[in-house]
Amino acid sequence: MTDAATYGHDVRLPRAELRESLRGASPVPFWLDGRRPAALPPLDSDASTDLLVVGGGFCGLWTALQAKERDPSREVLLVEASRIAWAASGRNGGFVEASLTHGEDNGARHFADELPQIEALARENFDEMRATLVRYNIDAEWEEDGVLSVATEPHQLDELRRGAAQVLEGEALAEYTRSPVVRGAIFEKDQLALVHPAKLAWGLRQACLDLGVRIYEGTRVTKLERHDGSAIAVTERGRITARRVALATNGFPSLLKRNALRTVPIYDYVLVTEPLNRAQLEQIGWTGRHGMTDMSRQFHYYRKTADDRILWGGYDAVYHRGRRIRPEYDQRPETFERLADHFFTAHPGLRGIRFSHAWGGMIDMSTKFVSFQGTAHGGTVAYSSGYTGLGVGATRFGAAVMLDLLEGAVTERTSLAFSTVKPFPIPPEPIAYPAIQTMRHAIARSDANGGRDGVLIRAMEAFGIGFDS
Repeated sequence: MTDAATYGHDVRLPRAELRESLRGASPVPFWLDGRRPAALPPLDSDASTDLLVVGGGFCGLWTALQAKERDPSREVLLVEASRIAWAASGRNGGFVEASLTHGEDNGARHFADELPQIEALARENFDEMRATLVRYNIDAEWEEDGVLSVATEPHQLDELRRGAAQVLEGEALAEYTRSPVVRGAIFEKDQLALVHPAKLAWGLRQACLDLGVRIYEGTRVTKLERHDGSAIAVTERGRITARRVALATNGFPSLLKRNALRTVPIYDYVLVTEPLNRAQLEQIGWTGRHGMTDMSRQFHYYRKTADDRILWGGYDAVYHRGRRIRPEYDQRPETFERLADHFFTAHPGLRGIRFSHAWGGMIDMSTKFVSFQGTAHGGTVAYSSGYTGLGVGATRFGAAVMLDLLEGAVTERTSLAFSTVKPFPIPPEPIAYPAIQTMRHAIARSDANGGRDGVLIRAMEAFGIGFDS
């Protein structure tokens, strides 16, 4: 095994080869490209309910499900502007982490005093998530076969050797991967899982319906109003009166002005290969079902699907000027070529295969890299946002915090500053775009400079703005 191969921001392989590998790739996310549940009708009249949930992604679904589990008699109504799982919940890599803090370093930076309690709640949340899938017979292709965190640069390997009890190198590493870009790795299995994210969302949808939650797709809430101690959600076809409202819109523009600058929409991009045969997987040394991530701040994440395709995503995190969210941003040929270039650099023996799917999608980013929750409108409205790519597992916890807040309950969750502290705001345009681009360049320089941070990154971390990934 050689360690000479490295990734580069500039494409190195022949562009004609890369474009041929991408030719004909479906723009539909792999997870959504198949049999889907029938669409649910929109809400076309006025309605009333005890609890209104706005947003049909993971966070909204977990909120509705747990609300009915806590009180089966409570009326719960969920509205989704498009389809269940059409956005980030159906476009992500399907990595489920117990961590609620985006890793130990980020947790220690922001919540050192609370870290033991947070980690205990994180383990409980992960266990309850797994138990929910069993309880409702949700086939989300849940696999707990571990994740390999790989060092692709010398300074990353040095970091592993200083901090990890067991670093995989040489033949021990070859049991998991024979990629020439990987210099060493650690393997972790405890409270890590891989799922089919769309099947998870659809399974939660069905569980909610079975418990009596009313779900309406194609129903966009345009604004919130207060009236006599209740909240009024105005839709394009009517008004919904609710005793309580849970906002689970995440990266989309908040219905609350106070949260307008708490997050920005960031686009992430993904490739999926055609199915690979046993000989191809043996050639790259990836015969197990584990996932992988690399340790750079601009990092890749990759895993297998059930039919032995490789999903390869990450690295390019793109912000579009003006916090804009548009369908045309889901396709970005220059990023797809860069990802393909990196894929074949990591797995040169697979050059010549094709990618069956290539897509992008928006996630929300907050400056603390963790979710935040709170209330508005005199406690009748709660919100949860800022998951920064960690929402597959953490949204269940955020949903529970929202319900605690709406119920006025003092719990271990709500007693933690971690749950409700607000991230440092991200400035509006015209400042946001050049500021974010400047930080992206600083992060790239740090990765290329042996992990040594420049003045800008050190200054931002002094303000509590971290850049661990």
